[in-house]
Amino acid sequence: MRGDAVNPLGVSVLALLSEGPMHPYEMYQLLLERKEDRIVKIRPGSLYHAVARLHGQELIAEVGTDRGGNRPERTTYEITPAGRRVLVDRLAEILRSPVREYPQFTLGLSEMHNLPASEAIALLRARTEDLAREIEELSGFQRLARERTVSEIYWAGIDYTYHMLAAEMKWLTSYIDRVDSGELEWPHAISAQHTTLTDRH
Repeated sequence: MRGDAVNPLGVSVLALLSEGPMHPYEMYQLLLERKEDRIVKIRPGSLYHAVARLHGQELIAEVGTDRGGNRPERTTYEITPAGRRVLVDRLAEILRSPVREYPQFTLGLSEMHNLPASEAIALLRARTEDLAREIEELSGFQRLARERTVSEIYWAGIDYTYHMLAAEMKWLTSYIDRVDSGELEWPHAISAQHTTLTDRH
């Protein structure tokens, strides 16, 4: 099976099961505990769908079921030899080959000249406030991991995300300062047009 047939959440599931057998709810809780939701979009429904798909592809196999108290019956899964091969191949592909992911924020930056400067800068400032909170949260996770002597190799993804957000914050702060100082001139036609349209309403 081609590795690209497994989506990012599927890769996360295979990676978890390479640590040992688990049931989907345990996977979900562990992914959240490790802040993997910063890296992969995780929802309970999508996780269960990913598990079902991997099972159908024979990349994981059922190893038993259990029922604790009044909870629904839970099925435990383990990774198969085919699953291990796909995991290794998919990771090699992801690490080796850059992929154009077309983030929406880049589109927003490319087209924000359609807004008046005051509005665009206010929006970017609000974004930096959100970034600051996220950076602080990730920094706290890094400190906790170090205190627990968890090898950095296990949270490289979070560390990378932290540094990417910090770089974005640095760039945005500099960009906002350049617009505020007049170093970077905003298209006057846009501001004039916006004012005219506003006056009409």
